[in-house]
Amino acid sequence: MKIKFFYIIFLILFSTQSILSQENDDLKVATEEVAKKKKKRKEKKIRPYEPLAPARAAFYSAALPGLGQAYTRKYWKIPVVYAAIGTGIYFYIDNNNRYNEFRDIFKRRLAGFTDDQFYGVPDANGDPTLVTNDQLIAIQDRFRRDKELSLLLTVAAYVLNIVDANVTAHLQQYNINEDLSFKPKVNFNEFNTGLNYGVSLNYSF
Repeated sequence: MKIKFFYIIFLILFSTQSILSQENDDLKVATEEVAKKKKKRKEKKIRPYEPLAPARAAFYSAALPGLGQAYTRKYWKIPVVYAAIGTGIYFYIDNNNRYNEFRDIFKRRLAGFTDDQFYGVPDANGDPTLVTNDQLIAIQDRFRRDKELSLLLTVAAYVLNIVDANVTAHLQQYNINEDLSFKPKVNFNEFNTGLNYGVSLNYSF
């Protein structure tokens, strides 16, 4: 009877040990699978290092504004680039047309013609006014300055488009993930029930 009882206890203990070891194996396999999935996610997030990527992005933006932003996958910047360059071109063309208009009027005045729209135009009181030659020269100078400023801003927008693509491609080369973190930290002090402030730098191998 004692021998049977001993066998029964031994069988129960052996079965329990087998079940526990099987559960531990299942838990270990599940943990390894989770770790593998996390590793794959990290590898997907980290882009491979391309030393020529910044130069390539700058070249694309120089060849066609906005193409470098498309290469770096910053598609939202493309409308901004074209809006900046397009605005500069619009004001350059408008100021250039106005400058040419007043220059032609001034040339006709020098030739002796007085049939332009600014000669003898009635003012608010109905009296005829005269835009003098000196005033025409001043107006030409103003539109020429505005035209040159518009051209300068257009070139600046074009250059900034190249610089932005280059810098963005440079920044994408850095490996920034959760393994390295630098963040503020607040701890509760159990002795005086106060708060301790600090900064923690964590690096996971």
